[in-house]
Amino acid sequence: MGTKISRDHDIVELVNPPKFEYGQKVRCNKYVRNDGTFPGREVGDIIVNKGDLGYVTSIGSFLQQFYIYGIDFYDLGYRVGMRGKELDLIEDAHDADDDIDDEAYVEKEPI
Repeated sequence: MGTKISRDHDIVELVNPPKFEYGQKVRCNKYVRNDGTFPGREVGDIIVNKGDLGYVTSIGSFLQQFYIYGIDFYDLGYRVGMRGKELDLIEDAHDADDDIDDEAYVEKEPI
């Protein structure tokens, strides 16, 4: 009896808008191993741990089927391409702007 491998061949994410936007803070929800595309590390090495935090810095696609999000894992010092299902939204970039106190802002008059 062989191992059942889950495939996403029937899913085409690109028919919908991306799940994440530039600047959003995300958390990795699984351990991610190097599939051979991460330079300087052995295939199979864990390159991102479950719970690591990062920011969306790019949005691309793979096989005209999946969105790939470039995530800057600032504590690790590098970026990794991730699938949307590997990430959870922590903070919307627009929500961070809402924290600014408008009353505290004082416009200076020109000299």
